Amino acid sequence: MPHAQPVTPDSRTGDGVRALQRRSVAVLALATVLGGLGIGASLSAGALLIADVTGNPALSGFGSTMNAVGAAVAGIPLARLAARRGRRVALTTGNLLAVGGALLVIGAALVEIPILLFVGLAALGIAAAVQLQARFAATDLATPAHRARDLSLVVWSITIGAVIGPNLIGPGETLGDALGLHALSGIFVFTIAAQLCAGLVVWFGLRPDPLLEARGIAKTAGDHATAALGGEPDEPASASPAPTTAMRVGRAPQFLAIALVALGHAVMVGIMAMTPLHLTHHGGSIELVGITISIHIAGMYALSPLAGIAAGRFGPIPVVLTGYAVLAAAAAGTAFGGGSVVVVQTSLVLLGLGWCMVTVAGATLVTALTPEVERPARQGQSDTAMNAAGAVFGAASGVLFAVGGFPMLSSVAGVLIVLGIAVSLRLRVLARR
Repeated sequence: MPHAQPVTPDSRTGDGVRALQRRSVAVLALATVLGGLGIGASLSAGALLIADVTGNPALSGFGSTMNAVGAAVAGIPLARLAARRGRRVALTTGNLLAVGGALLVIGAALVEIPILLFVGLAALGIAAAVQLQARFAATDLATPAHRARDLSLVVWSITIGAVIGPNLIGPGETLGDALGLHALSGIFVFTIAAQLCAGLVVWFGLRPDPLLEARGIAKTAGDHATAALGGEPDEPASASPAPTTAMRVGRAPQFLAIALVALGHAVMVGIMAMTPLHLTHHGGSIELVGITISIHIAGMYALSPLAGIAAGRFGPIPVVLTGYAVLAAAAAGTAFGGGSVVVVQTSLVLLGLGWCMVTVAGATLVTALTPEVERPARQGQSDTAMNAAGAVFGAASGVLFAVGGFPMLSSVAGVLIVLGIAVSLRLRVLARR
């Protein structure tokens, strides 16, 4: 069992918990702003760097794929580390591993060894796993009524760094030339600085640890309940309050919630991964690629608080279904937009917005449907499934795009959207029982 974090005498009162929750969300939000630079850099520069180093544009889809692979591989281990040592240790460890990935990307580009480049991008993908876990950390001390809102506030915080990130390609090229690096790898120098700062913010700011504190509160409440029933404080209670949603519905809906998040993420990654190549094939500049990815990322994160508020007011499943409808509109736009920059950019904004709805509401579902003791493990499984799905479809996107362009890629994405809607409807039926 991890050692308890030092707490103030009134930290477990109602006011103390609310104050600690506000502070935890603020710290997580600040760290996420910084961490977003890593995501923005890897998404915008990874595909172009792979195409340049390998000389094979068909492999450019592996940029987002390797990013997703790294996030998928790290999801469960980081969740287990959080369960043992708390969110602070897990998040900081992830930031440091992402720094190592960025260093490896820079070195691989310099010596032009593709396999090292792929490994480095995968390790850098751990930054995405950190941000995914940070959004769950925001729910550790949240009340059920505010769970979606607090989660969405941390997701929103990604906006600033993630939007700035792609636009650092130009300055990154200048920095790379000045340092004698591959021009496209210069942006990852900014990533290193950002991840180090994010780790420091979490390490020194996330005290007491929200997950460990939530466990302490739960144990105290359990002891009080047991004492009220005439038992000993260290014994399990023989009775409990009214069952929660997580107790009533069982595990099947938990895995359905994980599936609907994974399918939505796969659609987003697959279409987004090929956008830089599509734009450059139609004469678009590096700067245009950066702007397009920036507005896409803005669509992913900027309106996330509204998605959280909507999930809290109308329920997560209606928000998920709306998100899938928006994803369908985005897929249609990329399929039939041709070389129109306006259509592609509009579709990318819709792609990000649909992803936001599915991800925020889906993560809220995963948390709400899972008993507290199992949440870190289930949350880690959700992150791993989400990123594994993104990795698979991201890899396939390069082949699909090479064979049939955006029309073929978007058509396959449409099949995934239909599956996501079907899963969401099935989950709604189970949740009503």
